[in-house]
Parts: sequence; C-alpha cells; structure tokens
Amino acid sequence: MSERVPSRPKRSRRPARTEGAGRSPAAAALLASALAAALAVSLTAGCTTSREPSGDDGRSASQKPSPGGDRPSAVAAPVLAVKIDNAPPARPQTGLDAADVVYVEQVEGGLSRLMAVYATRLPKAVGPVRSARESDLELLRQFHQPVLAFSGAQGRLLPLIDRAPLDAVTPSDASGAYFRGADRAAPHNLFLRPNRLLPSAPGAAALTTGFRYGPAPSGGTTAASRAVRYPAARFTFTWSASRAGWLVSTDGAATRTSEGQPLAPATVVVQYVKVRTSRFHDFLGNNTPYTETVGSGKAQVLRDGRAYDVNWRRGTATDGTDFTTADGAPVAFARGQVWVVFANASSASASSSSASSSASQASPASNVSPADRPVSRAP
Repeated sequence: MSERVPSRPKRSRRPARTEGAGRSPAAAALLASALAAALAVSLTAGCTTSREPSGDDGRSASQKPSPGGDRPSAVAAPVLAVKIDNAPPARPQTGLDAADVVYVEQVEGGLSRLMAVYATRLPKAVGPVRSARESDLELLRQFHQPVLAFSGAQGRLLPLIDRAPLDAVTPSDASGAYFRGADRAAPHNLFLRPNRLLPSAPGAAALTTGFRYGPAPSGGTTAASRAVRYPAARFTFTWSASRAGWLVSTDGAATRTSEGQPLAPATVVVQYVKVRTSRFHDFLGNNTPYTETVGSGKAQVLRDGRAYDVNWRRGTATDGTDFTTADGAPVAFARGQVWVVFANASSASASSSSASSSASQASPASNVSPADRPVSRAP
C-alpha cells in the first residue's frame, strides 16, 4: 500500500497584510535564509540537483510516518510550487522541463493554468508566474509547508492563503526573487528566480504525492495519442518512443521550453474530478472553477505508449493520491516527469468539449484579472 502523509500539527496563523506592511515571520525567515544561501550560489548556474533514496511516494525511508501517525521530527525541506501562465501570450514557458510534477487545472473562461512542483531540480528561472486559485490550497496540503510562488490573488482569497499551511511568496514579499522579461507584455512577463527562495533543491523525499514509480502494470491498450479539452484550451499528448515520453501540444501547437526543447513527460495522468463554482470570482463577475482533488474517481494513466484505466483516491487533503487497478493493485508511473491533467468528471470523455462546469462558461477576457495586478493584502 502507498504510505500516507500524516496530519501536520497546527501552526500559528499569519495575519493578513495590507500593501506596504512588513512581511510575515515565516516569509521573513524564508527570505533571510534564502538570501544568505544565495551568496554561495551562482546565479548563472544551470540547475541545482538533489538526489536521495526515496520510497514509492518520494519519501526516504527515514521520513516514513511513525506508527502513531505523527510527523517525524526531521521533515524534508519544502517543495517549490509555482503558478504558471498558460495563455497563448505566455508561451513558451521557462523552467517547465525541470519540474517533477506539472498539474493542469481549469480557470475562468475555460482556459488552463499550470502548477509546477520542483523538488529534485531548481532551474535558473521559472515563468511566466501568475495568480493563485482557491483549489490550489487543497492540492498543496499534500506537501509539508510548501513554498508557493504566485503573482497575487483575488482580494478576498488572500487571507485564506495567509492562513494556509504554506509559505506564500509574491513579488511584494520578495521583490528580488522576481523579474520582468523584456520580450513580452505584462501580465505575461513575470518570472521567478527559484534560488532566491530556496538555497537548493529539497530532493525527492519532499515529493509526498503518493505516486509510485516502477514497472508498468499488466494490460492496458496501445495509445498513440490522447486529447484533453477544456472549453477554451486543448491538450494533446503523443507518444514518442525516441524520447520515452509524451510530446505535449497545446491548442494544436507543440509545447516547447523557451530554449526550444519539446516537453515530453514520461507519465501523463488524466484525472477525472469534480469541478464546481468557488465562492470567488474575477473582475467581470465570472465565478472561478474549484477543482476538487480530495475524494475518489476514475483516471487514465499514460506511460510507455499505453493507456491504463485506473481508479484514484485521496482520503484527506494531507494525503497523497493513490492510483490503483480495478482489483486494487497499485499502479506505478514511469520514472521521470509526471503531468496530471484535471478533467471534469461530468464529461463522458476528457477529449469532449463538454468537460466544463457552469462556472467555467465565462468570457476568456477574464484571463487578465486583478489577481495579476500589484497585490493588495486585505484584512
């Protein structure tokens, strides 16, 4: 069975801040530590790496939960999660190829946004960085005190982010960690320097996702490609034996890094979830979709040129996600990058344009929202 991530002890809550106020103690400590470490790290280095023995879900043997369910005293360093723009003006993105896990979620207007999670490598830069959504908080609870880099959020959401068990870092918290690119217009030109937030990659032990890695399960069907549609976005994953991965295309165009290299994750998971309206909305009044990642349902795992119909289960927000066959056997992923695409469970097929909720029928113009403007910390 996959190990579970135990519940964390409650920590003191950070007060919400108004613009211009001092940083929270957590953010200040994080920045002080990161800046001190940055003196010893060259900004021109390519990627820093950290490799260590790991369990099926990424934890090292020394960090397995104790029988009593308490978190070990020596916890892994935090992962870095970055909200990344996926609108056409934001492509190609920078640093996506270094992510261990890339989550794809639906946002207003039927568009898509990415959350890249970094544990084994830190690239020189990541972006374009965009705003957070309410469902990100639930998704990130599986990690211990993750660092979340984002451009801002809807004003009423910010207090929830401040109280969440994570270290939220916007440009107003750490201006030296962000920069504006000169080759594209705002808001699609905000980039992050990861080594200004973390002194080094935390290592695979921090990836407490519940994922297993190893040989492919028996069965499955041959799959040359797989399409997933949102109301205003389309992804296609095409198997490439030469790259041992699934070539990603977005809206009909190959998805490449800013260096021109194609993205080809070793495993793609199409996970059927409930997508409902959240309590928040954009400046046009369109409700933000909320992607529910706690629960259970169906999924399809793509690896090694084959597709496997599986079940998924995540019992609580602090758990990772188990993927199992119909008879309950754990499903292992291919080693390498994993993309998890959240598709609406109400649709008959993830490749159907009906994979949307009533919350997501908003105008694509909502892609430019106040959440991506200079952040304001509301009490």
